[in-house]
Amino acid sequence: MKNSSGDTTERLWGGRFRTPPAPALTAFSRSDERFFRLAPYDLAGSRAHARELQRAGILDAGELSQLLAAIDRLEGEVIAGTVRPSAGDEDVHTFLERVLTEWLGPIGGKLRAGRSRNDQAANDLRLYLRDKGRVMATLVLDLQAALVEQAERHVETISAGFTHLQPAQPVVFAHHLLAHAQAIYRDMERLKDWDRRAARSPLGAAALAGSAICTRPELSAAELGYDAPCENSIDAVGSRDHVAEFLFVVSMMTVNISRLAEEICVWTSRQFRWVELDDAYATGSSIMPQKKNPDIAELTRGKAGRLIGNLTGMLSTLKSLPLAYNRDLAEDKSAVIDSLDTLDLALPAMAGMIRTMRVDVAELRRQAPLGFTLATEVADWLALRGVPFSTAHEITGALVRLCEERGIELWELTPETLASVDDRLRPDMLDCLTLEAAVAARTGYGGTAPVRVWEQIERLKAGLAAQAAWADAYGGPRC
Repeated sequence: MKNSSGDTTERLWGGRFRTPPAPALTAFSRSDERFFRLAPYDLAGSRAHARELQRAGILDAGELSQLLAAIDRLEGEVIAGTVRPSAGDEDVHTFLERVLTEWLGPIGGKLRAGRSRNDQAANDLRLYLRDKGRVMATLVLDLQAALVEQAERHVETISAGFTHLQPAQPVVFAHHLLAHAQAIYRDMERLKDWDRRAARSPLGAAALAGSAICTRPELSAAELGYDAPCENSIDAVGSRDHVAEFLFVVSMMTVNISRLAEEICVWTSRQFRWVELDDAYATGSSIMPQKKNPDIAELTRGKAGRLIGNLTGMLSTLKSLPLAYNRDLAEDKSAVIDSLDTLDLALPAMAGMIRTMRVDVAELRRQAPLGFTLATEVADWLALRGVPFSTAHEITGALVRLCEERGIELWELTPETLASVDDRLRPDMLDCLTLEAAVAARTGYGGTAPVRVWEQIERLKAGLAAQAAWADAYGGPRC
């Protein structure tokens, strides 16, 4: 189609230009190929917009019917790959309007009335994020399910708990696994909270001032699964804090998953020998035949840096941008698409690795008391019998020093040795120096006592079920 400048490239602008754009501008300005995957969301917005145009009298009932049928057909062909963008299509909006106009003639051209690429682009990405955020949520929930499954197997498995990467106190291994699950659970709650703020439709904002044609944006908003339109048309097209917030949520989630990945690397090491990975979720070495490497964990750990970079890049792009729309905002799609594509690969791999890993219960138990992890039991025993804890701490420290000097562990102490350190260390104190006694004593809410851990599992499973229901209940377009 030739426009007034003599250019044959289809564009949504150009009437006031005397010469066509330079090839360098065209190449730089054209959307990244990945952005065309937003086509189904753009078409969903076009359906809602077409109905708004009928309410405004721009389309009659017959034209609306033709347009909606063409949109449905185009969506099917785009998904099937039988209709593709051409090299001359500047972006997804140009591509879809070009095809609709080729099919419908002037009726297709009417669709542009009352809207701008500014509110279209903002709407497409919101719909994409709200939909794909829930797809991601199902993958996260599967990882959570894998952690819970492992935790249920190991409520009675005792291991060392660590601070400063030094043995500290005994815990049940389920409690340690659930600590990771709780952090990821909060990430999912952040996603839900983000969605509540993102559930505002930018359609009707047009370029920045609102539309003189589309005056019922609340109806389009409801059709697309939003709670309401955006309060301010300038803010609707000129802000991307919801994108930055989404990137924070997924980067924080990946950081938390990366911490789990790091522990897998530690637990599978020869030095720890706590966990063995299933062969299907490990790799070998090209030169060292004996190696079994936790590559999934290492790759996930590395990807966390990538997602943090996407967040940092988006925040840098937004800094000091004047209102309303600026083309800088096109960077929003690169950041979120890359982040979601990364998680789409990492999350199933992590879930499979966690679900199939084998825990060496005997080795965890053997190591659990090493490094004097039962020392706090001595101090607590004294404190419960009226000894000021500062004094109890000193007595216990002296007891540990004596054990180190003699090369023995706390449970190897005799009544005579206890009395030589302090006469308040009576023989019945030795009864608390068992792993079972240590974990069973932590009966407070959130503690490592097995009875409390079972309760934590049940609460977590109920919370995960509620999160799954939220992901399933989305009323917007799912593409």
